[in-house]
Amino acid sequence: MSRYEILSPEGLRVDGRRWNELRRFHAQLSTQPAAADGSSYVESGNTKVICTVVGPAEPSQRSKQLHDRASVSVEVVFAAFSGTDRKRRAKSDKRVQEMRSQLARTFNSAILTHLHPRSEITMSLHILSQDGGVLAACINACTLALIDAGVPMSDYVVAMSAGCFTKEPLLDVNGIEENELPMLTVATLGATEKVTLIQMESKVHVDVMESMLAVAVDGCAKMREMLDTVVRSHGNEVARSGAL
Repeated sequence: MSRYEILSPEGLRVDGRRWNELRRFHAQLSTQPAAADGSSYVESGNTKVICTVVGPAEPSQRSKQLHDRASVSVEVVFAAFSGTDRKRRAKSDKRVQEMRSQLARTFNSAILTHLHPRSEITMSLHILSQDGGVLAACINACTLALIDAGVPMSDYVVAMSAGCFTKEPLLDVNGIEENELPMLTVATLGATEKVTLIQMESKVHVDVMESMLAVAVDGCAKMREMLDTVVRSHGNEVARSGAL
């Protein structure tokens, strides 16, 4: 039995949101212009992620040089202070390796890699704070950093998490809900409902799975609008400063 009241009799969650409401969202582009070709910072609730992108550039290893397309590499680092356990995750950590693989596969399908053969695009993610929806925040941060770096993509890749409490779907789960409930993370491509990633580690009935998926896909559409607003706002700011 949970120590927390996931959903109150009034229909409010632990952090005061309704079932279909997103957490507070904040994002920035070009946060580290001197250190990388593209960079971004994303806050989703108390989950905070920094992403930098280098490339397309000369591959760091000969094995990553593909004659017909660019290779996509991902590095994931969890800050020791990012979670409650204050534990530094090594690169060989199973969760870190799984996230790297998921992110690389997701963006390989969205980046127009054939335009930059024999090169490498490297995305580096630093998770500063974990409070649920880390994978979704990483995907959204990567999308913004790739756009900032001018890497050609077919469209935005946006992600959202969803959970389920007594057969009721909950959008954009926080850390408490993620630990207590079955949940999934979904990534979609652009304004379409084309799913590019589904990550789920819980066992649920197929009807519950369908409702969670529908809520997450709807959340992806909301997130795309928010990312688009951030990108356009940054573009306008750059244009006003005369950098274009």
